[in-house]
Amino acid sequence: MAYLGMIFFQIVAPILVLLVLGAILQKKFRFNLKALSQLITYCFMPAAVFINLYETSVELSVLGEVALFIVLFMGSQMLLSHLLAKGLGLAKTEAAVFKNSVVLINSGNYGIPVAQMIFAMQPIGVAIQVILVIFQNMTTYTYGLYNLISSTKSGLSIIKDFFKMPIIHALIIGVAMNYWNIGIPQFIRIPIDHVADGFIAVALITLGAQLSQLEIKSMFNKTVFISCFTRLIIGPTIALAVIFLLGLDGVVAQSLLIASAFPTSRNSSSLALEYDVESAIAAQTVLFSTIVSCITVTVIIYLAEILFA
Repeated sequence: MAYLGMIFFQIVAPILVLLVLGAILQKKFRFNLKALSQLITYCFMPAAVFINLYETSVELSVLGEVALFIVLFMGSQMLLSHLLAKGLGLAKTEAAVFKNSVVLINSGNYGIPVAQMIFAMQPIGVAIQVILVIFQNMTTYTYGLYNLISSTKSGLSIIKDFFKMPIIHALIIGVAMNYWNIGIPQFIRIPIDHVADGFIAVALITLGAQLSQLEIKSMFNKTVFISCFTRLIIGPTIALAVIFLLGLDGVVAQSLLIASAFPTSRNSSSLALEYDVESAIAAQTVLFSTIVSCITVTVIIYLAEILFA
């Protein structure tokens, strides 16, 4: 129990403090959240992803293990959310939001900061999380958009938007420069390091600011509860089964299990708002799952370190 408390206060509590700080600052100053989100997407996150991949060597065997895990885990999440939505008798629009809330995970401005705190001395753990972020972005703009299909965007424009994302460019450049051992001039490396170091704080403060605008009292309904239980409890349980099935161990297993426990992605709410599909329920789910994840993620981190030390 003491060790569990230590994990909470050393890893989860600092994240919670930054979320609360973001909420307080937003209430006082009313930031332009779209501008902050763009700053993270186009500046802070690409820098963090680039530096991590530039400095970390990931073996092909590890990439293969991660890819196989992703296929099995995400496939099971998609199937489970579809069956639950059908079993609950949800309307078509509500079912779409429900499925997205289970499948789309906040691997970016929640997952990477957590991974950087846990695996500060083991860069491979953060590198795996970066891979998961890329896959989550692909899932968001394929599966997520399919669930909220709209005539305003064609399949081709979705693909174009995906390849315009800076995180994809940062991934390719970081891996290429790592592979060919290309050096970076100090006058370029120093500002990149400064931006990458600021990613955790800016991402979490922005997330807190975004969550502060949601109504807490309106999130208590059956759909939100079931969605969060599936995302935060059933999800890691399935992930653990897949990890055992694949015979994974060590940092790889730890990173994948912890990544499976993160709350619903804010992208699920953003998509619902953009396409005007049950946006209130989507936002409520993001808020509730983020709050509850402070407890569940602590427990999963503890289990990951016990099971795969």
